[in-house]
Amino acid sequence: MNEFEKFQNDWDKMKKYVPAALGGLFLLLFVATSFYTVQPDEEAVVLRFGKYVQTNPPGLHFKIPLGIDQIQKVKTRKVHQLEFGFRSSGIPGSRQHSARRFKDESLMLTGDLNVAEVEWVVQYQIADPFKFLFHAAEPETNIRDISESAMRRVVGDRLVNDVLTIGRVEIANQAKDVLQEILDYYDIGVYVVTVRLQDVNPPEIVRPSFNDVNSARQEQERTINQAEREYNQVVPLARGEAEQTISQAEGYAEAIVNRAKGDAAQFIALHREYARAPQITRRRLYLETMEEIFERFENLTIVDSKIEGLLPIFQNKGAN
Repeated sequence: MNEFEKFQNDWDKMKKYVPAALGGLFLLLFVATSFYTVQPDEEAVVLRFGKYVQTNPPGLHFKIPLGIDQIQKVKTRKVHQLEFGFRSSGIPGSRQHSARRFKDESLMLTGDLNVAEVEWVVQYQIADPFKFLFHAAEPETNIRDISESAMRRVVGDRLVNDVLTIGRVEIANQAKDVLQEILDYYDIGVYVVTVRLQDVNPPEIVRPSFNDVNSARQEQERTINQAEREYNQVVPLARGEAEQTISQAEGYAEAIVNRAKGDAAQFIALHREYARAPQITRRRLYLETMEEIFERFENLTIVDSKIEGLLPIFQNKGAN
């Protein structure tokens, strides 16, 4: 028996197993292509014959194989980031600042017709994978264009000093609201996490002059603060002294008035007594007045013109 005849005999014996082997291989291929896994940070959009069927969450899922069901996975838990005016270099903590090719993104006209270089970051998440995939042809390009438009709109309503100094946080928040409003209008299934301004500077050609103006304003504010501090120290002290003087004057005036009222009341009482007994009252007043006068002297001598000698009448108790 030659080799050909031997092969033919072997084939006759084996060909009855070929259908079973092919069926098993097909079944294995069917099972292997009928399941897919969605990672925890993903969601899967299921298309059947090109038509949207459903969106599946993370986990193991079944699909109809042989290209009937098509699966497109979208990272919905990931925070995507778009950079404007600069691009990250890939090294942690470093980035490429606004180069010439990024000037068209960063240069903006402010509300007072000045120019500022604004660098910012937009972070977003995919809220609806189906809308993100099929409601816009190039969603990331759309988000970038809308972000730039929203930031220019907000900056265009502000003074350059607000953009460069105190208004940065408010500008970022307002730009986020405007961006989200426009994205919701276009319904592309994106949620804006944050908008954050990075560097905001005047154009390089006028930066030295702008720095000089800022230095002058800071010196002005420092002088004003110093003057206010001295004012707050001197004026309250002067007011306190004035109030103290006024209080003392009012107290003195009240004391004088009260003393005058007391003297008047005493005089009225004395006048009533005098009206009742003029002779006695007159004598008593005379004696009290003389007693008051005599108490002021240490020695007292009364001289009678009819007597030639001197007669010592009174002598102070403390005198020898």
